[in-house]
Amino acid sequence: MYAIIDIETTGGKFNEEGITEIAIYKFDGNTVVDQFISLVNPEKDIQEFVVGLTGINNAMLRNAPKFFEVAKRIIEITKNCTIVAHNASFDYRILKTEFDRLGYDFQRNTLCTVELSQELIKEENSYSLGKLTKSLGIPMANRHRASGDALATVHLFKILLEKDTQKTIIQKAIKYFDKKIKKEKLKSMIEEMPEYLGVFYIHDAKGTVIYIGRSKNMKSELNRVLMKTSKRALKIQTNANSISFDAFGNELFIKLKYYLELDKLSPKYNFKKIFKIIEEDFNHSDFLIVDKGRQLEEHGIILIENNEIVGFGHTNLAFQENNLSIVRKLVTTIENKQLAKHLVKTYLKKDRVLKIVRY
Repeated sequence: MYAIIDIETTGGKFNEEGITEIAIYKFDGNTVVDQFISLVNPEKDIQEFVVGLTGINNAMLRNAPKFFEVAKRIIEITKNCTIVAHNASFDYRILKTEFDRLGYDFQRNTLCTVELSQELIKEENSYSLGKLTKSLGIPMANRHRASGDALATVHLFKILLEKDTQKTIIQKAIKYFDKKIKKEKLKSMIEEMPEYLGVFYIHDAKGTVIYIGRSKNMKSELNRVLMKTSKRALKIQTNANSISFDAFGNELFIKLKYYLELDKLSPKYNFKKIFKIIEEDFNHSDFLIVDKGRQLEEHGIILIENNEIVGFGHTNLAFQENNLSIVRKLVTTIENKQLAKHLVKTYLKKDRVLKIVRY
């Protein structure tokens, strides 16, 4: 579970800043399940350049709650969550400082979307939130306000989760407050898994994927795997340390992701299927497959160029789907193009998708 955060401050000397606004979106890896947005009275004046940047002034905060009045809600919504922020060291430091003033030891694991973007989205001119969201076609409102920036970070983090195809980069990037990975019990792992359609990964203590599963209900399937008593299942349970997942809105994406990941990662406890590849081109060489996304306002997309599968991902706007340069940035590149083409081609022969956009 993640708590995606953005904080606006008064500005000023290091560790003397006060919070003026905070937004937190609790995110389960697929959708926002809770949120907290509030102005905060910092009990000190805001620097003029910050007023010009955020539009938040001293008069707006006069009747806002003070930090100690919202502290309990912040603790509750971030409990058992990894804090995610664009420049997480800043937001986490500000929160820690405020809680230290109250005499409370606030400790959470953190993830920085600046660092993750630099690792997973190469060759961008800038990794500032504004320029990165513009480059990726992510909708952006209320720039330099906590809610707008935090929501944009949610959309960015979704893309980063998809691009971490080996399911190791994000796990390795987490900064643990206790400097070590705490082994999770099997029961808590099952409780963490949502009842979504998708592909899930079981990791060992080193973060290596040891098993991949897929289902219309990932929670139910994970429960089945972790409760079985076969020799193979017991080995999975012994070595299981953490889980991650990719939620999808359609069967094509599950099939594609599952078999491509099996081919790429070769998990120790999965049986690998050998396909008889059909060498056959599509009827059109350049097009976009559009199908159901994870939420109502979202689409799943697969990009085909020169009769090859380039990659797949998700869009929120028709504008993104009609702009080929943006689509190329949004999709996660597929390495085994031959297998991907076979899977998509055989699926399209039997099943329908929402629409095809030809370029």
